[in-house]
Amino acid sequence: MGYFDQVTGDRNKTLRFMPVVGTVFFFILLSNWLGLLPGTGSIQIGHAMLLRPANTDMNLTAAMALVAVVSSHLFGLVTVGVFTHLNKFIQIGTFFKSFKKGPVGIFTAVIELGVGLLEIVSEIAKVVSLSLRLFGNMFAGEVLISVIGALVSLLIPTPFMMLELLVGLIQAGVFTMLTLVYLTIMSTKPQEDH
Repeated sequence: MGYFDQVTGDRNKTLRFMPVVGTVFFFILLSNWLGLLPGTGSIQIGHAMLLRPANTDMNLTAAMALVAVVSSHLFGLVTVGVFTHLNKFIQIGTFFKSFKKGPVGIFTAVIELGVGLLEIVSEIAKVVSLSLRLFGNMFAGEVLISVIGALVSLLIPTPFMMLELLVGLIQAGVFTMLTLVYLTIMSTKPQEDH
C-alpha cells in the first residue's frame, strides 16, 4: 500500500484502484508463470500447439492493455467529470472562444486542436506499447526455453526457467505500475491556468 501511495499520492486513491490493479497483477503473473508448465509451448498436434502460454498470444496482451487504458478513462470520467476529462484532450469551450480573439486566437485554437489530436494518438500508443512490451518479453522467454529444452533436456534449462520466473514477476509489476500511473493521471483534475 505504501508503494502504491507513492504513485497515487493519496491513500483513498490507492484503496479505490487496488481491486483493479491487484487483479491485473495476479492475472498477468499467473498467465506468465503458466507458460512454465511442462509441455506448454512444445507439444504440437499437427500444426497446432496443444498448450500455449497465455501472454505469448497478442490477443490477450492487447486485451489487457485495452482494459488498463479504458479503465483509466472510466475512472477519469467518474472522478473529474465528463467535460473536465474530455478537455484534457480537446478543449472545446476555449476552441470556440478563441475565434473571437482574431487571427492569433484562431491560430491558437488550431494549435490546441492539433495538440488534442496528438493526445488521442498517445492514448492509442499506450495500448500498443503495453501490449507489445508484455507480448515481446513473454514470447522471447517461451522461444528461449523451447530451444534450450530441445537442445539439452537435463538441468541446462533450469536456470533459464528460474530467470523466466523473475521476468514474469517483473513484467507483471511493470504492467501493473503503468496501469496505476494511468489511473492516477486520468483521475487527477488538470491544473488551472493562472
